[in-house]
Amino acid sequence: MTSNVDPRRADKINRYKPVDSANQGAGVGDDLMPDYMNILGMIFSMCGLMMKLKWCAWLALYCSCISFANSRVSDDAKQVLSSFMLSVSAVVMSYLQNPAPMTPPWQTA
Repeated sequence: MTSNVDPRRADKINRYKPVDSANQGAGVGDDLMPDYMNILGMIFSMCGLMMKLKWCAWLALYCSCISFANSRVSDDAKQVLSSFMLSVSAVVMSYLQNPAPMTPPWQTA
């Protein structure tokens, strides 16, 4: 016994409509965390390079990794890569200037 009755309800079908991010601005669809982490990574990189603070350099590398992991395909890859390379250079330069192990900021040396 074959039945030709279609169980789908045509009035309940909702077609997918992609969100146009150009018209939306910084609305519901935008995730700003990669941008914030990118800026924080650059700030911590500069602090690590200028003030020779190893914990700032490591924190910059951590922020850059978070920014890279959460970035979208449409984001500017050059900016994410430059932030990542700046944080890596901050870690390398801080250990080249002082190869001693890192001390926590709350510990007096």
